[in-house]
Amino acid sequence: MKRTIIITGGAGFIGSHVVRLFVNKYPEYNIINLDKLTYAGNLENLKDIEDKPNYSFVRMDICDFQSIFELMKEKNVDGIIHLAAESHVDRSIKDPFTFAQTNVMGTLSLLQAAKIYWESLPEKYDGKLFYHISTDEVYGALNMTHPEGIKPPFTTTASSQTHHLAYGEKFFTEDLKYQPHSPYSASKASSDHFVRAFHDTYGMPTIVTNCSNNYGPYQFPEKLIPLFINNIRNRKPLPVYGKGENVRDWLYVEDHARAIDTIFHKGTVADTYNIGGFNEWKNIDIIKVVINTVDRLLGRKEGEDMDLITYVTDRAGHDLRYAIDSTKLQRELGWEPSLQFEEGIEKTVQWYLDHQEWMDRVTSGDYAKYYDEMYKNR
Repeated sequence: MKRTIIITGGAGFIGSHVVRLFVNKYPEYNIINLDKLTYAGNLENLKDIEDKPNYSFVRMDICDFQSIFELMKEKNVDGIIHLAAESHVDRSIKDPFTFAQTNVMGTLSLLQAAKIYWESLPEKYDGKLFYHISTDEVYGALNMTHPEGIKPPFTTTASSQTHHLAYGEKFFTEDLKYQPHSPYSASKASSDHFVRAFHDTYGMPTIVTNCSNNYGPYQFPEKLIPLFINNIRNRKPLPVYGKGENVRDWLYVEDHARAIDTIFHKGTVADTYNIGGFNEWKNIDIIKVVINTVDRLLGRKEGEDMDLITYVTDRAGHDLRYAIDSTKLQRELGWEPSLQFEEGIEKTVQWYLDHQEWMDRVTSGDYAKYYDEMYKNR
């Protein structure tokens, strides 16, 4: 079936993996990568598919309602997969206005453009879908009833439900009320509400998914894993908030892209799906795994760089524990993570070590200057 799908934020970390998957898997689809190319957007992430006949890139701000609307009309868009967002918690604490503008008003701009365009068609909403990607952080924080964890580490497959007992008995499920604690998570919670409101008010076909922490290739190196890989390689300090006791659920980014593909094609309209890795780790433990892996792959003595760990003042409002229960997604749509965490970390570390030129260009900001020059007259 021929479709035209806009993927917002497609030059970013998760978005580039989703774009690549859809372009390669569905040659009959027309995939439009819509990205503003802020600091975290990098078209180098998509060099391998940029010449595919079913792929195109449009530099556009999701807050630009009129341009979004005109693009939808011109290209006869029948699906939107919305990933574009400001996503770094530390940045949101320093600049909450930008997060509200992009994450809330940008989402509202997309929704309104889709509403007006789709309602103008003879078939209206038939065959259309607005798929909004959100975060587990909207749920707030969970307590740790097993602060020391349950050993040994468990596998990351959905069949290993006992992994959910690693640090506590409660998990994020789709029916939990929202309790965001940071400007970032508050902005994402608001955007989620707008998406659901457009279904309830106007009948727009929508789906919302809330995902746990992602890791893998092409992640902007302000985030924990690529930042620390680069710092270990260059023997720079590894800043750890508090005591590193905060727990996160980690998912390999390609598994998230597969989940988005599955939900886009098989999910129930107006429903919510949680996507997680069944894979809880304390920050300090994951940092030690990364150190050991980088040291080994660089031919250093394993654990040689543990002394780079530097404890710093904890982040304001730092949530203690996130843990996603993606049982519903597994049960209803048949998705589950494909990689055990150790395998995913090995692939991730090796990718960053093999792509130091990409890392150097990203950390220098040269790529952003190049795009600004390229598009300044367009």
